[in-house]
Amino acid sequence: MLLAAWRRPSSISRFTAAFTGGCPKFPPRPPCGSSPSAARSPLPRLAQLHGRAPGSSLFFFFFFFFSLPSTSSFSGSGSATMAEKKRKASSTAGGKEPGTKRPKLEKEKEKEEKAAGWLQSLVKQQREDKKDMKFNKKRQRVLSDAAKIKQGSEGVLYWMLRDQRVQDNWALIRAQQLAAKEELPLHVCFCLLVPKSPLSTLRHYAFLLKGLQEVAKECKRLNVQFHLLHGAPGEVLPGFVSDQGFGAVVTDFSPLREPQQWLKDVKKKLSKDTPLIQVDAHNIVPCWVASPKLEYSARTIRGKITNLLPEFLTDFPVIEPHPHTATRTAKPVDWEKTLASLDVDRTVGEPQWAKPGSDAGMAMLESFIDVRLKLFATQRNDPNMAALSQLSPWIRFGQLSAQRVALQVRRCGKNASESVAPFIEELVVRRELTDNFCFYNEKYDKVEGAYEWAQKTLRDHAKDKREYLYTREQLEKAQTHDKLWNGAQYQMVTEGKMHGFLRMYWAKKILEWTRSPEEALSIALYLNDRYELDGQDPNGFVGCMWSICGIHDQGWAERPVFGKIRYMNYKGCLRKFNVAQFEKKYCPKKP
Repeated sequence: MLLAAWRRPSSISRFTAAFTGGCPKFPPRPPCGSSPSAARSPLPRLAQLHGRAPGSSLFFFFFFFFSLPSTSSFSGSGSATMAEKKRKASSTAGGKEPGTKRPKLEKEKEKEEKAAGWLQSLVKQQREDKKDMKFNKKRQRVLSDAAKIKQGSEGVLYWMLRDQRVQDNWALIRAQQLAAKEELPLHVCFCLLVPKSPLSTLRHYAFLLKGLQEVAKECKRLNVQFHLLHGAPGEVLPGFVSDQGFGAVVTDFSPLREPQQWLKDVKKKLSKDTPLIQVDAHNIVPCWVASPKLEYSARTIRGKITNLLPEFLTDFPVIEPHPHTATRTAKPVDWEKTLASLDVDRTVGEPQWAKPGSDAGMAMLESFIDVRLKLFATQRNDPNMAALSQLSPWIRFGQLSAQRVALQVRRCGKNASESVAPFIEELVVRRELTDNFCFYNEKYDKVEGAYEWAQKTLRDHAKDKREYLYTREQLEKAQTHDKLWNGAQYQMVTEGKMHGFLRMYWAKKILEWTRSPEEALSIALYLNDRYELDGQDPNGFVGCMWSICGIHDQGWAERPVFGKIRYMNYKGCLRKFNVAQFEKKYCPKKP
């Protein structure tokens, strides 16, 4: 069903129209670039969208962000302009020393360096231009009985949870609006909790804390107090709110089990006259607005999201310096000492390719628009090509807004028009589908959370003979007979990422090489959440459930072990990309 819907024009025509100017209600697209008179380029028509490479609809949509690390960044022009040739000829004829003119490569490099950061400057101006943008109250839910800020309060608190950024954050925007209306100071807090678990690694907590350090610095510049609290939110937050005399608490949204429980704990202990307001600052269309129920597939949610995009895919107002200063200031944070003190597994280290923080996320988005977006439509399924956005870590930690990504790709993708619609489909529909699944399905990480047909077919084939059987330890150390799988696992362990197409193959092989579907799902989630920089996220849970339990998919031809779950094999990968090239780069010589 999903595959047919993806290829059938009628199923996505309205969605594509929303990004090609076909929807009359959609806000006009401003031109991209520094010049306000820059010409706009139309985005792809539906026919262009369907001209992509055969089989691309099999792409593992939950992990579309990744690409292999590029060997080079920006590349200069391949040939000199006519004017440059004339100047060169004139210089030579005049008998000038060759060294009096800078080499072309040096000039090109200077030009590239000067251009770097153009997106940050453009976005800053866009926020300023939209400073009067209204907050859509459909983005929020008042979770408490109290709705109004009590008199005599000393401030408004934004409890930062999933969306760890200052700008482009609807939850912080709402908190500032409430504080400004009541002429109160604005505070932000984050509750740092490190569970004793092999999933608590330096890789994840260094990325988180260094991102928060950037948040704290930005808050200070804006006259906003940032507090780092230590402990479970239910234990430390209510008392903190009471001691500080805050009149309201605004928080963001996560569909996962632990944050949902934290929210219940805080609500239970919070003073009854303190409003608790939740804002979905992660999804473009708020999860509870997009659908009130569990959706079966992208086919069933696509139209609902598409119809709401004109209302919700808007610009952000800027978070401005707060006009009301707090009398009680936050304790300064020693960030290096805090990170050094954490009880985390330091054998899983920080990857070199991903720098934490919103600024780094914006820089990665800029490089995607400039370099890789044009390759996305045709080469995103090739693990040897740098064709993906690589934005998932920043979106997973909330350091970059998916809504900002959608806005800028839409506005600035005129040189890669055939890539914009499929990228937006995956960024918006497929990604927000994963939040829907985790929010409305309490067993989002269990085989019991799969559809009935999938549970039955997995049970029917649970006792089928496996040609190979591996333990979790063997899989973790990439000790299998399959060089491609070993290479993918090794890349994940060392770099904290794996190409989306290979994640699909990787997870399905775990089902094939373990004793039961339950064991397979448990191992896949463990490895994903321990090593992937974007792990412990709805995309990861749904990705493993898609591969092993057929979530958001259909039944396929029945075969041993897999039953009716979609099958993948090594020969299929050979038809897709240069497997030997990938194995040579990533497969460890000694497992």
